Amino acid sequence: MKSSYTEYKFTVKPKNPATEILIAELAEIGFDTFEETDYGVLAYIPTNQDNDDILKEVNILESIVFDISFEKKIIEQKNWNEQWEKDFKPIEVGDKCRIRASFHPKKEVKFDIVINPKMSFGTGHHATTRLMLNFILKEDLTDKYVLDMGCGTGVLAILAEMKKAKHIDAIDIDIWSVENAKENITLNNCEKISVYEGDTDLLKNKTAKYDVIFANINRNILLQDMEAYAESLSDNGILLLSGFYETDLSLIQQQAEKYNLQYDSHKVQEDWTALKLLKN
Repeated sequence: MKSSYTEYKFTVKPKNPATEILIAELAEIGFDTFEETDYGVLAYIPTNQDNDDILKEVNILESIVFDISFEKKIIEQKNWNEQWEKDFKPIEVGDKCRIRASFHPKKEVKFDIVINPKMSFGTGHHATTRLMLNFILKEDLTDKYVLDMGCGTGVLAILAEMKKAKHIDAIDIDIWSVENAKENITLNNCEKISVYEGDTDLLKNKTAKYDVIFANINRNILLQDMEAYAESLSDNGILLLSGFYETDLSLIQQQAEKYNLQYDSHKVQEDWTALKLLKN
């Protein structure tokens, strides 16, 4: 049997700030992919983690200030892929990077990345991915050891190889993402990326340190795993984070400072934020 995700279609009135709060609470209980809509948000959770009581801990649903309703359905992998092929449009990041599917014509740019996304997150369309790509485009990754946590489609790892990183480890907890990342790595003729299924537990026994770490996940996971990122980062290493709102920036910074990770800069797009930290 093919794996599936359950899609929750939330209608939220008024939309702001309720949608932001709703996403944060859903992320805490296992929802791992979100798409904001004109009427609220689409939220996805692996069907094997869904149950009739899953929303009992989502406090905002009990609010008298907001009117929130939902309907849900199971999304089979086959149907999701067809939807991506229907909706996926090429995206350009600056004047040097273009992300497209294999069925789109090639355009001459320095970094031409082919992504067939399937169920995985990271096509470049979401603000957090674009923010991370913009940071990476400005970094010199020549001969650097790189880690891409929550790699999704593998797009960040692929750009790192194109920018001449020496080796990249790409890790994701979702087996669909692992399989999809491997496919996209092959599509882009990459040879320096190793993909693993798991989380930061995979880093515990590693003795080598990374020069640069990417983590585009969500606020709660970033806070939870900050110590692991810091321990895995070399002195003077760079940590690039995204997947959180600008309102959470100070919280992320405070957690980072506990582990000797210092603020360098940040970028904001559509209220989403990416942060560059340095290990002293």
